[in-house]
Amino acid sequence: MARMQPDVLDNRLGAAEAVVREAGRLAADHFARRELLSIDRKGAQDLVSEADRECEDLIVTGLGRLFPEDGFLGEERGSRNPKAPAVWVIDPIDGTHNFLTGIPFWCVSVGMVVDGALALGIIYAPLAAELFSARKDGGAFLNGRPIKVSGEADPTRARVAVGFSYRRPVKEHVRAVDALLSAGCEYLRLGSGALGLAYTAAGRFDGYWERHMNSWDAVAGLLLVREAGGWTNDFAAEHLAHGSEILAATPALADMVKRHVRFGSPER
Repeated sequence: MARMQPDVLDNRLGAAEAVVREAGRLAADHFARRELLSIDRKGAQDLVSEADRECEDLIVTGLGRLFPEDGFLGEERGSRNPKAPAVWVIDPIDGTHNFLTGIPFWCVSVGMVVDGALALGIIYAPLAAELFSARKDGGAFLNGRPIKVSGEADPTRARVAVGFSYRRPVKEHVRAVDALLSAGCEYLRLGSGALGLAYTAAGRFDGYWERHMNSWDAVAGLLLVREAGGWTNDFAAEHLAHGSEILAATPALADMVKRHVRFGSPER
């Protein structure tokens, strides 16, 4: 496939926004009756429910019908047609633990990579009626209005969201939080990496860091931050399968955050 032209990407973005809104409505319906859901445990603090699977199936079916040549990589259902030039990367409910315990901080996240490069990002928080969207070189938007990163330059006025995964040593997380607080920088951990990135793009947070983040959590949000004028690390094609460390920030704070979390140098 030749490099997708902006109008082709815009067509996919519009279609994906509609599908993601539909998935959000389904997820919100499950949230309202979450006590009825069947829940499985995938690992430490890692839950999945029938709501996650149904929402992912809805997204894959809807986009697959419109774009049958595209590939898909989802958190719950895995990969389909992974060698396709355009691959949709899906987290049907990011923040599942929040979702299942009644905390209204979760979202639907769908990104698209074309020939390994980030091309589209949509993050929808249905309970807040907030749709974040971005197209490469087309800007970032919240409910159709342009958004940008905060522009904050003073660590003592900054707030950085910090994610955590048991795939990396606990001591790395603790040391990074200690370093940020010692620099006068506030931190947050709210349980949805995708929304953490979306909030960074919208200037609500000044940065987001997680030592290891899966691609379905990160792809859409990284593009949102970039298109909102923020700095992010590179996310290469090989990270789709295995994930990577993620850092996104308003540019004036990027070096500070990198230094304090020891970005790129995990402890062993």
